[in-house]
Amino acid sequence: QVQLVESGGGLVQPGGSLRLSCAASTSIFRLYDMAWYRQAPGTQRELVATISRDGNRNYADPVKGRFAISRDNAKNTVYLQMNSLKPEDTAVYYCNARIAARESWGQGTQVTVSS
Repeated sequence: QVQLVESGGGLVQPGGSLRLSCAASTSIFRLYDMAWYRQAPGTQRELVATISRDGNRNYADPVKGRFAISRDNAKNTVYLQMNSLKPEDTAVYYCNARIAARESWGQGTQVTVSS
């Protein structure tokens, strides 16, 4: 399994922005499909955005037009740029890496959107 370390979470006011980062400990990062999930208290973990090893991106409807996922294979890192944040975006955000039938998860980073 690959180790994933998220960073960049914090407290932000509604309308603000944050950029999450997820660093992966693998020499074959470029072969992984990567994703961001989130989980708010009392809810199930939900998919936020994905980026394939080929660079294809997909987004959940609630974040389309506001969030952008990207990757830097030279730095073994995937990013989630979050703009126009809303209180309902408050959650723990998790990084996910998948190759073949194997997947790994990060420990999560808290994002709180509040005035």
